[in-house]
Amino acid sequence: MTEKVYHYPLWIRLWHVFNALLCLVLIVTGISMQFSEPNRSLVPFDLAVSIHNSAAILLIINYLYFLIVNRLSGNRMHYKITEKGYVKMLITQFRYYTLGIFRGEKTPFPVSEVRKFNPLQQFAYIVILYWFFPLIIITGLGLFFPEMIITRIFGISGLFLTDLFHILSGFVVSMFMIVHIYFCTMGTRLTSLFKGMINGWVEIH
Repeated sequence: MTEKVYHYPLWIRLWHVFNALLCLVLIVTGISMQFSEPNRSLVPFDLAVSIHNSAAILLIINYLYFLIVNRLSGNRMHYKITEKGYVKMLITQFRYYTLGIFRGEKTPFPVSEVRKFNPLQQFAYIVILYWFFPLIIITGLGLFFPEMIITRIFGISGLFLTDLFHILSGFVVSMFMIVHIYFCTMGTRLTSLFKGMINGWVEIH
């Protein structure tokens, strides 16, 4: 019989769904603005700008909601690196993903009542949620309020640098989403991790 652990309360599931949908909208509209052509645009430029700005505001609200509830609920413990030999653990998990999983080996860091993420997942979530999300939000606000941007930084246009970092951070988040969806197929069954984000229960090996 497969054991289950309740790892995703309703507030996380709601945040996750809204976060994913808003990110998808921002990616589509962002690409439309970046590669806009009068006769071949994915979304008309003016409409893309309007939708992008509205989705960005909602994303900021959703992100603040995550930070507040994550702290108050105690869920933030899963984003703290407390174990010794963490680099070695990252290497072990990376080896499993690139080699061990194809040999039928058991996962080195299985999900349990106290472990929600393996070390590589944990590190990726920390980088995305606490490094790149703030970066994409700050640079996005800078582009929305360009008068706040420093005119020149080391002889380079502040607006250009802000736009560059906004695009780069958006690209990183986009790549993370693709990899994230792929790794979600690596549960006990193909759909088990997707179901876990619907009902909150995660099947463990």
